[in-house]
Amino acid sequence: MTMTQEVQNYVQRQDRVAWRRRWMKILLRPLAFSVLWDVEVRGLENIPQSGATILMMNHITAIDPIIVMGIVKDRHVIAMSKVENRQHPLLKYFLMYWDTFTVNRDIVDRNALQIPIELLKRGHIVLIAPEGTRNPQGLGEAKNGLSYIASKTNATIIPTAISYAQGWDHSLKRGQRHHFKLSFGKPFRFALSEGGSARQDLQTFTTQAMYQLAQTVDDPNARGIYANWADAPSDKIIFL
Repeated sequence: MTMTQEVQNYVQRQDRVAWRRRWMKILLRPLAFSVLWDVEVRGLENIPQSGATILMMNHITAIDPIIVMGIVKDRHVIAMSKVENRQHPLLKYFLMYWDTFTVNRDIVDRNALQIPIELLKRGHIVLIAPEGTRNPQGLGEAKNGLSYIASKTNATIIPTAISYAQGWDHSLKRGQRHHFKLSFGKPFRFALSEGGSARQDLQTFTTQAMYQLAQTVDDPNARGIYANWADAPSDKIIFL
């Protein structure tokens, strides 16, 4: 896959925008986690300090990526966002200054695959929601995009699960801090075949990774179609 100019420009400017992300976290963390939300975090030590890393996140509400990007202090998490969010009256400013990359879900958006691959090859940490959309009622069927990206980069994958985030906006309207949990599970990589895994392996990678994510979700009612994680195979996963 040939790298487009848009992908090159985005990847090359990462060092230049690092200072903006650093100051945004310094300014926003006290407001976000001391005033607006009460976030209980576990497993933060599972995130490696360097190297290609994918945070594999379930997606419940619009603020999920912001919470994860703010909680991870030592590295600047780079997230994907649907292009429609650039029109949101509040989110668009955060996304613009953080410099998230967008995906157009109405077309085959090759940049949505190529950008994270190039970022990971350069040792960045990337946030990906494998379901591709919000599923507040529980984990839904995941797409193979994350597995494809991980198989091309051999990135470390961290299951990243948000629980009990539903209704945070109603709590905010009542002047209450909404309590929810953010859990980082056991790091793993896919057991890639010598010379690269075949395309048919992607679905197996995806299914086994989603069961690892379900295991990390604190709310048992939010594990969706992957709720039976205890009986799931993990032969294509190498725990680190």
